[in-house]
Amino acid sequence: MDERQGARRPGGRGARVAAAVHQAVTDLIGERGYGTFSVGDVAARAGVADSSIYRRWGNLENLLSDVALTRLNARSPMPDTGSLVGDLRAFAANVAREITGPDGLALLRLAVALSSNGPQGLRARDDLLAERARQLRSMLDRARERGEDAPDALDVLDHVLAPMYIRVLFGVEPLTPDYVDGLVDRLL
Repeated sequence: MDERQGARRPGGRGARVAAAVHQAVTDLIGERGYGTFSVGDVAARAGVADSSIYRRWGNLENLLSDVALTRLNARSPMPDTGSLVGDLRAFAANVAREITGPDGLALLRLAVALSSNGPQGLRARDDLLAERARQLRSMLDRARERGEDAPDALDVLDHVLAPMYIRVLFGVEPLTPDYVDGLVDRLL
């Protein structure tokens, strides 16, 4: 092996291709909406060959599901502030920042569109919700271990996340820090 070539690094070409393809999907959804572009459009935007997308994801629906799962779940890590109220406020603030950021609305629209697009879309929705519930349960279980009275994950979804998602999807008033903190306060 040539010394300059070195060992294969994590985060190499494959990671760069995935990131470029994910960003291309997000950009196209933001510009055109769901169902208005092809694998070829994504490939052209990402600067990769169609075959790279088909080899990695198989089809456009698998790619869209991967984008929704990866980008919506990875962007809102579970905080550990030492208290349930601190964790929930930090988590809600992270989610608010992400869904109001440059790609947030496009990603929310993708998740909604996938959930109404047949069995594969329903699986993507279920996977997305299951991962979000797993993340929330880990935070809530940690609070219970500290002796705090924690709600269940569905209550956090209903009382904190859903109102924020609705406001962003319908363009209703901004998600101010006071509003987001108020959602957490009302839940607790």
